[in-house]
Amino acid sequence: MTLDQIIKELQLETLTAPKEISEIAPTSGYISDMLSCVMTGAKSQSIWVTLQSHNNIVAVACLLDVAAIIITEGAKPDEETIQKANDEGVILLATPLNSFHVVGKLWEMGLRD
Repeated sequence: MTLDQIIKELQLETLTAPKEISEIAPTSGYISDMLSCVMTGAKSQSIWVTLQSHNNIVAVACLLDVAAIIITEGAKPDEETIQKANDEGVILLATPLNSFHVVGKLWEMGLRD
């Protein structure tokens, strides 16, 4: 499954500059709003689901080389955070859905690690 398919299926809004999302294939998922938990639990090339939208999420995503961050519950990062994500090559996605719903949909789509 590619990031492009996930974006379409979940009707996610892409907040950062376009990338070749059809070539990105997330290998796992992780859900947490605690950055320290993400740093110890998320895997490289995972999709991170969170309602956090501040600029520290970009630093954590870079540290772990996540495939993308899905920001839930209608939260939106400020322009500075979006620019930092663009500069670092981090994909930020947004949805009005809550984290539980997003993770359930990802599970249904086959992302189970």
